[in-house]
Amino acid sequence: MVKKNLIFVGLLVFTFFISAPASAQAVRGVTDTEILIGQWGPQTGPAAPWGAVARGTDLLVKIINEEGGIHGRKLKYFLRDDSYMPAKTKAIAKEFVEQIGVFAVVGGVGVATGMTARDYLMENKVPWFSPVTGVYEWIHPIQKHLFAMYPLYDDEAFNLTGYLYEKLGFKKIAMFYQNDDYGKQGVMGVERYLLKHKIKLVEKVSAEVTDRDLSTHALKLKNSGAEAVIMWTMPTHAALILAETAKIGFKPQWATSNTLSDSALMMGITRGLWTGMINSNFAELPDSNHPLMVKYREAHKKFAPQERWGVFYYAGMAFAEPFVEGVRRAGRNLTTESWVKAMETMKDFQGIGLPVTYAGLKDRQGGKHVFYGKVKPDGNIERLTEWIKITK
Repeated sequence: MVKKNLIFVGLLVFTFFISAPASAQAVRGVTDTEILIGQWGPQTGPAAPWGAVARGTDLLVKIINEEGGIHGRKLKYFLRDDSYMPAKTKAIAKEFVEQIGVFAVVGGVGVATGMTARDYLMENKVPWFSPVTGVYEWIHPIQKHLFAMYPLYDDEAFNLTGYLYEKLGFKKIAMFYQNDDYGKQGVMGVERYLLKHKIKLVEKVSAEVTDRDLSTHALKLKNSGAEAVIMWTMPTHAALILAETAKIGFKPQWATSNTLSDSALMMGITRGLWTGMINSNFAELPDSNHPLMVKYREAHKKFAPQERWGVFYYAGMAFAEPFVEGVRRAGRNLTTESWVKAMETMKDFQGIGLPVTYAGLKDRQGGKHVFYGKVKPDGNIERLTEWIKITK
């Protein structure tokens, strides 16, 4: 009898170990009731204004969950502050995978910061949707689980330069940029356009992330005789360079990337010096009557009235909408593979941001449109164009 019992117990243990891998192979970050996602963003430090992006994603999560979630699952969102410091970002990525076990990372501001996490996330097959930067590193080489949405800085800068040169007639153009891949790929696009017309920048001045005295930078720009200056920097440097050029009476036509398109915020931190800025935009304007913008503004009043409604904040919604659409298309049987396949069917999807397409592409650069605007004295934006496709 004892022998039979031992055999029975042995069979039970054997059966347990045979069936155990089924649960062990469950999709990371996906349960019967939840989908876990994470995002880092600079809530503190010199790039803190960009931290609103990650908080905006949280509002979209709240809206989706209030509406019942996606295929019976609610989103559980984890936001972490990396202070725009690569070492912190790398540690956060490991926390997301090894401690929390997220299904996906959505967004994430910063080139240098994101690059510390890219390979690690891809090695662990973690879906990453729309790093909030526009550099080639997200699409070359192609990563199966990484989908870029943010317009490429190279293309954006190329087209912005063309707008200044062809539409507005500025021939003497200078550049002020952040000395990293973010700024350098902006320079790449500007110089690529000017080379096409056989002219050069009259000056290009770079700043390190840690620089705070930009007086010599401003003087170089003034002495160049530039009629227009394109800046590719973080908000802090934008405010500092405008203050310094104002002191010495240098008043060119300024233009900038969509990275600084939150005009109300920039008007505040520059004390009004943002007036007249021309910038490209990746999402609807703050007071847009687009049905989703109306819906989101109402949700903002309900769920996050303490937050300032502005471009940086609702950018976090714009950059998460296609990810959510991919989860919907993947159906109830959500896996990394089903999500990837669902994303690859996307064509001209548009929420409050630019149109997004992955179907038929040879790369993973889904967003290729902007529109131009000019900042008015009251901080609002005069829309200058409709959506423009920015490609080489």
